[in-house]
Amino acid sequence: MDLLLAQHEEGEVSPWRIFKIITEFVKGFEFLKKLDKAATIFGTARCRPTDPLYHEAHALAYQLAKAKFAVITGGGPGVMEAANKGAKDAHGKSIGINIQLPHEQRTNPYVTQSESFNYFFTRKVMLSFASEVYIFFPGGFGTLDEFYEIVTLVQTQKITPIPVVLVGKEFWSPLLKWMEEAMYKKNKAISKKDMTTYHLVDSADEAFRLIKRLVKGDHQSYTI
Repeated sequence: MDLLLAQHEEGEVSPWRIFKIITEFVKGFEFLKKLDKAATIFGTARCRPTDPLYHEAHALAYQLAKAKFAVITGGGPGVMEAANKGAKDAHGKSIGINIQLPHEQRTNPYVTQSESFNYFFTRKVMLSFASEVYIFFPGGFGTLDEFYEIVTLVQTQKITPIPVVLVGKEFWSPLLKWMEEAMYKKNKAISKKDMTTYHLVDSADEAFRLIKRLVKGDHQSYTI
């Protein structure tokens, strides 16, 4: 999308811009290849440290880090900050994959290793690469975008099937119900197998128990 916008604004895509994009991909993949097994956590940037959601994200990340998972987030505030704080408090690897924006999205203070990107689409690929599990807390358009991206990549076999865990039944159940009724039963737009791609839980403890059961073996890289 960034590339298309640039082309629209400038009339053509400059070789320098293409070089910058390729460089971002290379540095991103090299950065992530150094990690051991990893868990990527998504969720709203708008929750506060006093919110129950913040505490749940912190608790899950803490348990994952203690279990030797590197915890990866988008590096921003809210759920991302909570997860990075949990990983750091557990003395684990707290990773931030951030985006460079003119006036916002500074890296939260609990990230211990980070990589920053200029383009949204290169950052998005990095967030979809080299994790053993993808965890989604309640969030906005960005969180839903990432959720549909991951399940689409699994559905189309562009990545190896990887556990997708949705945390928070009150938030996710209406969406999953709609997907089952409208997308599967009424319109046959997805299959019954597609709906086995994701798992719904209601707490950090429940999520951690599920992840321990689903994730076996060591880290591996997934090609997109």
